[in-house]
Amino acid sequence: MRRLIRSGDIALIVLLLLPLAVALPWLGWPRGPPELWLTWVGRVTGILGLAMMLLAAVVSCRVPGFDRPFGGLTRLWKLHHWLGFWAFILVMFHALALGLASVPTSLNAAVATLFPPVSHGSIWLGWLAWVALVVFLAPTFDFFGKPHYQRWKRLHLVSAAALLLGLWHALLLAGEAWPWWLLGIAGLSAIAWRKGAAPRRQHAYRIETVEPLARGVVELVLRPEGGGIHYETGQFVYLSPLDESLPAGRGEEHPYTISSAPSDDRLRIGIKDLGDASHALQTVTPETRVLVEGPYGEFFERHFPERDMLWLGGGIGITPFVGGARDLATGAEAEGHVHLFYLAHDSERAYYREELEGIAEAHEVFTFTLHFYRDHGPLSEAFLREHCPDFTEREIYLCGPPAMNAHLQWLLSEQGVPASRIHSEVFDFL
Repeated sequence: MRRLIRSGDIALIVLLLLPLAVALPWLGWPRGPPELWLTWVGRVTGILGLAMMLLAAVVSCRVPGFDRPFGGLTRLWKLHHWLGFWAFILVMFHALALGLASVPTSLNAAVATLFPPVSHGSIWLGWLAWVALVVFLAPTFDFFGKPHYQRWKRLHLVSAAALLLGLWHALLLAGEAWPWWLLGIAGLSAIAWRKGAAPRRQHAYRIETVEPLARGVVELVLRPEGGGIHYETGQFVYLSPLDESLPAGRGEEHPYTISSAPSDDRLRIGIKDLGDASHALQTVTPETRVLVEGPYGEFFERHFPERDMLWLGGGIGITPFVGGARDLATGAEAEGHVHLFYLAHDSERAYYREELEGIAEAHEVFTFTLHFYRDHGPLSEAFLREHCPDFTEREIYLCGPPAMNAHLQWLLSEQGVPASRIHSEVFDFL
């Protein structure tokens, strides 16, 4: 079965509960009127909220390999977003509960609890942390539209200010400070790594060739200037082009799936024109430098190695399967049989068709089937069963446009395929 709880999750839970466990003897257990309960709840939610903020920073470090205990970088970023969201909710409830606890005394007492004289610096540090958190999170609200990628990345520095102010607030009020020092150093170190050390540890490559595959789709062939990266099939990297002639995206990092086999001495990356940066890369200048960071992800992790595999790829989501097929073509040992369905609109959009057909002809462990939307409509159960009768018994991997992924998830679940055997990885929010 798919592991719902990973080893990384357990570590996060332990760290999340550590400050609360240390503080509970000091907090005690409330007995008496409701205001005592509200005060206790306000303090507990404040502790958990700040711990979540710091852990959200920890998991954003994006060190290659750090994502594996969490199930890959996409899942790690979902945890990051979840921690950040609930941290904000708990911090809001923290202030509300403490204010309400003073209402039975008087409204003036409630206001004084939340907004004391300036001499109570620890409380105002908490409010400054909250303001910084609101400024940081505001662009994520739908009211403002989709945030600009680079501005959103720079705005993450505001989150560092929120962490510093919130940590200072806690250190002044905590009975035991060492858990906050531990989480604070971990969270701020992750930010320092991401903004300072990580950019200097990227791998330099040269664009050897830009191979056009179809209209708006190219494959970059990258030659390492040093040792290059070591990766597994299905993983992805962040790529930053340095071509000064690019009209957009120069120096920006964006995630792209690796389409080469791990044994290839060149790094191949398929790129589709889906935005300003990917559009500019369609005509990037050969022999210019790019910086590569990674690899990340664990798309082809095998939960049931004894099962055959079914690969369903469409659009630029075919690239992890191209890498897997190329790996088989190099003589890599296959665990069972692999059947790839290439879901394309028509023959012109089946970029890697000829190469994949050649691999299928040369290797018995690999079967290749084309499905054209123009001719057949969306992939159906009948088409799957005709070409792969045992598809419900296989380990299934999906990668493609969101609408395609949603349709396939529905189709497979309707056929009784358990979610534990359906694997997909999208990183449009990375």
